[in-house]
Amino acid sequence: MQLFAPEPNKNLLPFDGVVHYHGSIIEPSDSMHFFSQLRDQIEWKQDEVIMFGKRIVTARKTAWYGDRNFPYTYSRITRHALPWTPILLEIKALVEKISGETFNACLLNLYHNGNEGMAWHSDDEVELKKHAAIASLSLGAERKFAFKHKINQTTVPLILENGSLLVMKGSTQTHWLHRLPPTTKVQDARINLTFRTMF
Repeated sequence: MQLFAPEPNKNLLPFDGVVHYHGSIIEPSDSMHFFSQLRDQIEWKQDEVIMFGKRIVTARKTAWYGDRNFPYTYSRITRHALPWTPILLEIKALVEKISGETFNACLLNLYHNGNEGMAWHSDDEVELKKHAAIASLSLGAERKFAFKHKINQTTVPLILENGSLLVMKGSTQTHWLHRLPPTTKVQDARINLTFRTMF
């Protein structure tokens, strides 16, 4: 059950940021096509993070693409962007058309099932253009998602549908955290593309 009906012009956040949820922007058959192409063609790597001074390899796989060889450091690991593939450029053009924004890089995540998720965090690394929009496209399994205000702990939950687009703007990353909680109820895979603007 969707916690918010898709209203692209409505801000899901009550204050200190702007988030627009467009709902599904891709037909199910096209979503399946994009999912299979990305799963098979993208140069996926297991993500590595530093936690409590230890290097941990996650089950989730990631990939980093862009206009040029952008370095991107998160969780104390630096990656360099690979050149766009034709399928990524096709998806990027669609996301830019619907969002009205432009992007020069994309971080992809492959979650094999609901056991894999993402803890509370903000996309506020120094390499990212401050207050630039971040567009998140979901393919595959529906997953719960949530925002949490950094000061007063207000939470805003929603469901990310197959083929859906979520756009975070303005000061959202400054004031809000977001996460993809793990769940044992989801057995199918999900691919998430987050289009970004790098300096």
